Amino acid sequence: MIPGRAGFANARGRAASGITLMELLIVVVIIGILATVAYPNYREFAARAKRTEARAALLKIATNQERFYLQNNTYTTDLTALGFSSNPFTTESDTYLVRVTSADASNFTAVADYIPSDSEAAKCDTFTIDGRGQRSSTPDTDCWSRTR
Repeated sequence: MIPGRAGFANARGRAASGITLMELLIVVVIIGILATVAYPNYREFAARAKRTEARAALLKIATNQERFYLQNNTYTTDLTALGFSSNPFTTESDTYLVRVTSADASNFTAVADYIPSDSEAAKCDTFTIDGRGQRSSTPDTDCWSRTR
């Protein structure tokens, strides 16, 4: 017999095997507590990854704009001329719509707009970069530098 389970025997006289309802409930409670702690951290991690994706796309546009400028003496609003697949395009996770809103012989402005309407939109809805390297974000102004 299993220690602590004396008296629990089946019809053949063998000790009952398996887990009790109390043990199962304890496991379910522990998993619930872990999920309660882990899920918000996961959501924040996923949001940071999406922000990083938008920033990387804008920095790539800025680099390609400078290359285009060296060859043509002007900037362009056409992302396909910069080597991108479409104009405008979405990031790999389909979270940000990236486009060049203005371009001329002296400057350009590229913008990444958050597409879904969830709680992340209240934090880092729009990223912007221009030909002078000035970066901004709205509504939070520290989205370019914030890592958390």
